[in-house]
Amino acid sequence: MSAAEQDIPNVQKIAAVLWPSFLTAGVATILFFTAFDPQLIMAVSGYGEISRMAGYSIGFFIFWLLTSSSCALTCYFRKPCDDIGKKS
Repeated sequence: MSAAEQDIPNVQKIAAVLWPSFLTAGVATILFFTAFDPQLIMAVSGYGEISRMAGYSIGFFIFWLLTSSSCALTCYFRKPCDDIGKKS
């Protein structure tokens, strides 16, 4: 790991993953629920009644989970293979 990368605080590393994924999840939620009604999705899938606001919230958190895991994997895989096995 480079000296510059070691100087970055963990809070900043976490924010670098969660903030872009939050913004992306917001856009994905808007685009997805422009085309699909959450009440209709729940009725067709057999889960029962749900309010639209609950459907939007659940959808947002699912999109946020997916995009944050994608961002975290990107940060993990950008390390050179030589640095993974080495101990500091």
